[in-house]
Amino acid sequence: NLGSLTAPLLTGYLQTRISFHAGFLAAAIGMFCGLVVYAIKRKKNLGLAGRNVPNPLTKPELKKFGLISGGIILLFLIYLLILQLNNALTLENFSFLITILGIVLPIYIFINMIASKDVTKDERSRVYSYIPLYITSVAFWMIQEQGSTILATFADKKTQLEMSVLTNGLIDFSIPSAWAQSLNPIFIVVLAPIFATLWMKLGKHNPPTVYKFAIGVIVAGLSYLVMIIPLATGVELINPLWLVLSFLLITIGELCISPVGLSTTTKLAPVTFTARMMSLWMLSNATAQGLNAQLVVVYTKIHPSDYSIHSGSFTVVIGILLLILSP
Repeated sequence: NLGSLTAPLLTGYLQTRISFHAGFLAAAIGMFCGLVVYAIKRKKNLGLAGRNVPNPLTKPELKKFGLISGGIILLFLIYLLILQLNNALTLENFSFLITILGIVLPIYIFINMIASKDVTKDERSRVYSYIPLYITSVAFWMIQEQGSTILATFADKKTQLEMSVLTNGLIDFSIPSAWAQSLNPIFIVVLAPIFATLWMKLGKHNPPTVYKFAIGVIVAGLSYLVMIIPLATGVELINPLWLVLSFLLITIGELCISPVGLSTTTKLAPVTFTARMMSLWMLSNATAQGLNAQLVVVYTKIHPSDYSIHSGSFTVVIGILLLILSP
């Protein structure tokens, strides 16, 4: 998060003061330095971490995995070839495929685990209980991940970034719109210790995980609903403090869901499918990103306030339904 905090400040400043090339150059230099540090320090600090595989695939399993992987890659290439032959190989069609994969893959994994003979009755019950948490996670990440797409566009096109206007000429400075991307990591760094302390202090009154998920997604929905207020005024450029408030609410939601989500995933995972269950948690973000690829198109076709109402309301309803289902 310190990296996420620093990077937009640096690249955003270089992009607006020099050029886009300068921003990309800074990223390239940063990645090169990271690689050098890794190469120099890995033997001393990492040792054999990650090299010892506790349950490696057997040769028959490797062969089966190779055939399945090869088949999937072949189907993917055939799909791209068909699109190319029909002059339909566009970014929109490719993103649509990613969206479909983001929906189909988790369904397949859930069915595969539930139907497995290696999963006990109690474990199967826990997998079923994970499904509403998964859907809630998708709803949350759909909001959270729009911070780097829709909210980034909003910061660039709909937000007053001239400090001279905001301070009546007292400060002459133009805020790079990329700096909005530092708001989420700033709030995480500041609030994470507070939330960790809060959960500890609450002790036996600490709300159960399902409540934290519900609260997180409801607060994330509110982050979009609050934007209706400045948009309703009809001003061309809104005060950046509204954007700060939106990111603050999203971060509060993230701190209720993201850390406990990792823990809950491992607790509810069947013994045989711990790694696969963790892949489901990661896929909740992928599913959300795929759906966002379609939502960005919607955003360009309707008024921002309408988009905020629909997105925020949908997410809040998901949170309320989770509370109803929680028993």
